[in-house]
Amino acid sequence: MTYQCLLYEVKDGIATLTLNRPDRLNALGGTLREDLHDAIAKCSADPEVRVVVITGAGRGFCSGGDVKSMSERGQTGLNTSVEERIAPLRDRVLLAMRDCPKPIIAAVNGAAAGAGVNLALACDIRIASATAKFSQSFVKRGLTPDWGGSYFLPRAVGTAKAFELIFTGDTIDAAEAQKLGIVNTVVAPEELMGETYKLAKKIAAGAPIATQLAKRAIQHAEHADLRAALEFETFTQSICRDTEDHKEGVKAFMEKRAPVFRGR
Repeated sequence: MTYQCLLYEVKDGIATLTLNRPDRLNALGGTLREDLHDAIAKCSADPEVRVVVITGAGRGFCSGGDVKSMSERGQTGLNTSVEERIAPLRDRVLLAMRDCPKPIIAAVNGAAAGAGVNLALACDIRIASATAKFSQSFVKRGLTPDWGGSYFLPRAVGTAKAFELIFTGDTIDAAEAQKLGIVNTVVAPEELMGETYKLAKKIAAGAPIATQLAKRAIQHAEHADLRAALEFETFTQSICRDTEDHKEGVKAFMEKRAPVFRGR
């Protein structure tokens, strides 16, 4: 499938999804929601994909909602009908990311505002360019957070800090975002994709079944008590122990060599 607003590439087990509306700082308009949903579903189903990277074309990661389109909708009185159409699609994108068994890394190359921040927060790991900026800018447009902001942000920074960032709409730089736990790593702009792929390749070289089940276990533990988390760990371990990859991991350890995992 050819996408209008997204670039899709798979190489060395890594799928790169590049938001491609650089003239709008990759705002979530046009067919970008549809393209992103389809691409994530494709990554989930493709056994050749072990890791997913999401980044933005041009100088921005994602500026959130397309404010120009919002203005046009307001002038034509189409707000309600349009929102009824795009909200379920937005939710499907986030749930597809949540359900994707492959680790998802956000390479935040520039501005991430509003829904753009929350799209990054929906990823499992975030690496940011030192020039990246982050803003929960919804209040400045008379809106409440969407794209999962009320869910993801408090889990990343704590409730009190989430209130502050959402109530003020303040912009923070990459260093502050790292300090708060919004991003894992900050690197020089010219090193962003290299460092992202370095991490992606390291993850891709691991045992795919174990990695995918570990992602599920972490997600499960977010809403479970200790007993339930331990039971789920036992469940995932029992699956892994029956895989060829587990046998290869033990064999490689005994032979003092790097394991070669095949996802079986």
